[in-house]
Amino acid sequence: ISSAREARSCPGCGDLQVILYLTSQDVEDFNKTIAYTDQDGRIKLFKVTAREFMSSSIWENPLLPRDSQPLAEIVFRRRRKQQRIQELLQMDKEAELQLRNAATNSSRNFDNKVKVSYNIWRQEFHHTNTDSTVKLMIDQIIMAKVYATIARSQNETDLFASLMKCIKESKAAIGDAHMDSELDSSALERAKAMGHVLSSARDVLYNSDEVSRRLRVMLQSAELNIDTAKKQNTFLVQHAAKTVPMPLHCLHMQLITDYHLRDGVIKEYFQAAALKDEEDKAKLEDRSLYHYAIFSDNVLAASVVVRSTVTNAKEPNKHVFHIVTDKLNFAAMKMWFISHSPRPATVHVENIDNFKWLNSSYCLVMRQLESARLKEFYFKAHDPSSLSDGTENLKYRNPKYLSMLNHLRFYMPEIHPKLDKILFLDDDVVVQKDLTPLWDVDLKGMVNGAVETCKESFHRFDTYLNFSHPKISENFDPRACGWAFGMNMFDLKEWKKRNITGIYHYWQNLNEDRKLWKLGTLPPGLITFYNLTHPLDHTWHVLGLGYDPAVDITEIENAAVVHYNGNYKPWLDLAVSKYKAYWSKYVDVDSSHIRHCYASKQ
Repeated sequence: ISSAREARSCPGCGDLQVILYLTSQDVEDFNKTIAYTDQDGRIKLFKVTAREFMSSSIWENPLLPRDSQPLAEIVFRRRRKQQRIQELLQMDKEAELQLRNAATNSSRNFDNKVKVSYNIWRQEFHHTNTDSTVKLMIDQIIMAKVYATIARSQNETDLFASLMKCIKESKAAIGDAHMDSELDSSALERAKAMGHVLSSARDVLYNSDEVSRRLRVMLQSAELNIDTAKKQNTFLVQHAAKTVPMPLHCLHMQLITDYHLRDGVIKEYFQAAALKDEEDKAKLEDRSLYHYAIFSDNVLAASVVVRSTVTNAKEPNKHVFHIVTDKLNFAAMKMWFISHSPRPATVHVENIDNFKWLNSSYCLVMRQLESARLKEFYFKAHDPSSLSDGTENLKYRNPKYLSMLNHLRFYMPEIHPKLDKILFLDDDVVVQKDLTPLWDVDLKGMVNGAVETCKESFHRFDTYLNFSHPKISENFDPRACGWAFGMNMFDLKEWKKRNITGIYHYWQNLNEDRKLWKLGTLPPGLITFYNLTHPLDHTWHVLGLGYDPAVDITEIENAAVVHYNGNYKPWLDLAVSKYKAYWSKYVDVDSSHIRHCYASKQ
């Protein structure tokens, strides 16, 4: 840099990494070309005068001590001031009067807006990493495709070949780039070459109607491709989410084998378990204890719910877990809690097939679930992998919608006839605090205690129910706030008094043709417990860890229960990694079954 005595980098100077150190002589006629490097390391040049540079730079003499260095700007102003004083002293009265009038007029018309003042550190002069070249090349490719289709239809073979060659080369130059700095070094040359070919094509082929038509066709084709990709993505996510991982399958198989063989050390487990069952029999109906209902076919998930609850309980001996599973998984679930008893808490495992009252004559939903019509709706039995029916139908292809385990939550008094209160927990939750204060919450005569989920316009009744149907619009408020299933305190005395199961049956019968709601247990839950739900404090239950990567970490850490609702369950590879530790720390890694099955995965 000519005129500069020294140049150094400046970490705080933004993109223009330069400070000029000049003597006072240099300031007099400073009008030089300055070289600098931008944030990408590219060398840039620009010209600047002393007047332009004055407001944005610090000029100092590096040879003097820092506390005694005269700023060039101060020296410059001092000299200019002395020169101005001399001019004023020599000015006659007429000139002085003109000067005053000019100053008065100037002050009247003063505009305090700074007009085009140049400062190299102003925001608009920052050199950002843009994507303008990438966008230009993508636009060129789109137009080249339009002209290529027109050229082929008009037998312009040479032009067609040139366009296709340029398209191929431009795509190669762009590659996976999203920003200009990521482009191949040949990108600008490719863009220029494409520009020349497009110019030639325009001269030969341009017809506004034809070009518009081709662009519309391309837009429609792109929308169809996007729609197909969304359907495929939904199908694959559903498939991945509902496929049992190999280690989990291994765990179930090992536990089932141990349960049925019962030899060696396993016999001791069964003998101890039989004794404990006799001791704990009275606890199952003791209303002074804290009772939990868990309906699950996933041994590992259920074990985490129980373990996390017991770990954080102040009096674990007072906690009783009622686990209901299906016939296929009963042996595995029973064996796990025999060999991994969460003492001093009590766990009672039941098989849903042993509930004799649960039959299609009493339970309307069971009759519906067994119908071929409903299976056709959920799973498209003739073509279960078909993607032709849209994204909406794909999300119904979930085994839980045809599992009675998912609907047992509406039969709490039938399952636990001697209890007054019970806390329902989904198997995809983790308990992080002692839950016993929930039994002291005054539900104010309500049947269900739950955390509300509505925020602004989201998760209100009109999200889940069909308000175009008169039965819905006449009985419910579309703006009523939704609430979460997954951690619910049920008052079973009030339940029986208000005949909640009967209300559920009534609405389930009306929805046999799925005109009121389409899927899941939350919509009928909102209907059944309408105006019968007491809102709990939000810190009791934080949701979204199974689908939302933006859940507030502070909310998670302060929550009593966190819920992995959604497809990205913590026991799957799909899980959101930053949330997985909240679940995995309650997995019993000392278990020989888990060590064996998860070691084999490695």
